[in-house]
Amino acid sequence: MVVSVLEEMRIKALGVIDDAVVELSPGFTAVTGETGAGKTMVVTSLGLLLGGRADAGLVRVGAKSAIVEGRIALAPDAPAARRAEEAGAELDEGALLVSRTVSAEGRSRAHVGGRSVPVGLLAELSDDLVAVHGQTDQQGLLRAARQREALDRYAGQAVARPLAAYREAYRRLRTVAAELTELTTRARERAQEADMLRFGIQEVEAAEPQPGEDAELAAEAERLGHAEALASAATTAHGALAGDPADPEGVDAATLVAGAHRALEAVRAHDPALAALADRLGEVHILLSDIAGELAGYADDLDADPLRLAAVEERRAALAQLTRKYGQDITAVLGWAEQSAERLAELEGDDDRIGELDAERDALRTELASLARTLTEARADAAKRFADAVTEELAELAMPHARVTFELKHNEDPEGLDIDGRTLAFGPHGTDEVELLLAPHPGAPPRPIAKGASGGELSRVMLAVEVVFADSDPVPTYLFDEVDAGVGGKAAVEVGRRLARLAKSAQVVVVTHLPQVAAFADRHLVVQKTDDGSVTRSGVQAMEGEDRVRELSRMLAGQEDSELARAHAEELLEAARTGT
Repeated sequence: MVVSVLEEMRIKALGVIDDAVVELSPGFTAVTGETGAGKTMVVTSLGLLLGGRADAGLVRVGAKSAIVEGRIALAPDAPAARRAEEAGAELDEGALLVSRTVSAEGRSRAHVGGRSVPVGLLAELSDDLVAVHGQTDQQGLLRAARQREALDRYAGQAVARPLAAYREAYRRLRTVAAELTELTTRARERAQEADMLRFGIQEVEAAEPQPGEDAELAAEAERLGHAEALASAATTAHGALAGDPADPEGVDAATLVAGAHRALEAVRAHDPALAALADRLGEVHILLSDIAGELAGYADDLDADPLRLAAVEERRAALAQLTRKYGQDITAVLGWAEQSAERLAELEGDDDRIGELDAERDALRTELASLARTLTEARADAAKRFADAVTEELAELAMPHARVTFELKHNEDPEGLDIDGRTLAFGPHGTDEVELLLAPHPGAPPRPIAKGASGGELSRVMLAVEVVFADSDPVPTYLFDEVDAGVGGKAAVEVGRRLARLAKSAQVVVVTHLPQVAAFADRHLVVQKTDDGSVTRSGVQAMEGEDRVRELSRMLAGQEDSELARAHAEELLEAARTGT
């Protein structure tokens, strides 16, 4: 059941096309026309709708921009419909409207369902909608990576599941290996850093500094260094406040304040204001007595001890060495020591970490070897079935004696994975190198298709591969750009017949120059240029009845009115209709 159909494309100012509408059928649509008429612009247009690279050179000379618009009928539950709705697009009566604009300066914009979207979304949608095949795709099939991808796609979940697990383990192995390399190559630097930290921590621990000790010692050193001056000042101040015992006639501050207080006390009852002042003088007297007592104690306790001063200065010098190296003060030094101890523990734990990583690496390599073996077995099984199916299709495409096989090769690598007694090179896709071989006729040795297939044979191999995919992993629409290149005669008829069979389960659009292929189409479109060399809205016409016979005649003989060509064209149409 077809879940989507490309119903229509409008192309404006793209290459030789001025303004044309291409209406497509759900089945097999053939697009033909004179050389240079713009047939390949159909493929180019669809490529733009599917997120292909924009090229300012595609814009028609004199135009500001090229525009391609497409209408794709979608089932509501189709993956592309769900993805488009997630991006905010809306379906229009069951159809998705897609457009792509390319400016003459090369800028590109995309719209899906009325919403401006990143061009990358178009590419995402295309994965579920259309398979495009042209001459470049045939060349792509020559690459080993594309052949492996084709085999994995055919194998389905039998390869997809272990391949996903393999890739995850491979990614983790690369991460582990990188960390191991970092740890081992920097071992000397880490050892030097650890030694330096260890020495510093030991130096701090040996000094046993206390928080704020440097500030306390600085204050003590200042006091001890000026002990005599401090003692003299304290004694003088004490005498001024409390009197000098050696001078009984002297007047001191405490005596004078006491006298003033007594004078006010005698009359305080007569005036509250004076009573308040008397109270304050009483407080002053008490304060002076307290200060005088503290000054006496300070002078008695002050000890001008040179030995203590020397000890303080020695301790300050020791602490100064720490602050020069590890922090601006002792508090900062203690903070450095704490952080350094944590870093040292981390460095000393690297050996344990290296051991853990070594063990994880070995476990990952064992896991990868097991998964790689599973991948090889699944690919080998799928390769036989895939090759047999493609070979069967080639028999239908006028290559009855051709045989396709897949070869899975493995390379030895001393750093590789140990699998069944061999050490095999491995990469992100496993240990297998996949190569598609073709023996075009009996007795011919299988050779890589890059060396053993002609252009026509390669076209048919690609078509056969796509037909096999249509049975196992179909997409709704297939677009082939001259898949019949290098093919003629009976082979061309078989190509047309096979495309028609493919169109029974999917939409097929074929740009072709072969009447044998076009005759099998359900809908035949012709691209025609006007006298000025452009293709206008009326330049893409559907050929039916007599018009179709005339177009096939032109393709057969270059003469639309040739009776012989007309008879051949009618014969082709009848053969396509009856399947003979």
